[in-house]
Amino acid sequence: MNTVVKRMNQKTPKFFKKIRNIGLTLAAISASIIGAPVALPAILVKIASYLAVAGIVAITVSQAAVKNERA
Repeated sequence: MNTVVKRMNQKTPKFFKKIRNIGLTLAAISASIIGAPVALPAILVKIASYLAVAGIVAITVSQAAVKNERA
């Protein structure tokens, strides 16, 4: 468990930073759709929940990628 925490705190490559930001955007959009105060079609809410899961997975995987700097 200690190595996972160390890995999450290391530098992230530029490509994976972009993926992380896209995942954050997906999660935020889906959260706003799921939490909308108006009645939305069930299919839209279902798609939003799938997008939320995809966004969270993208965030987690991209944060776990580390930059391998060789001397």
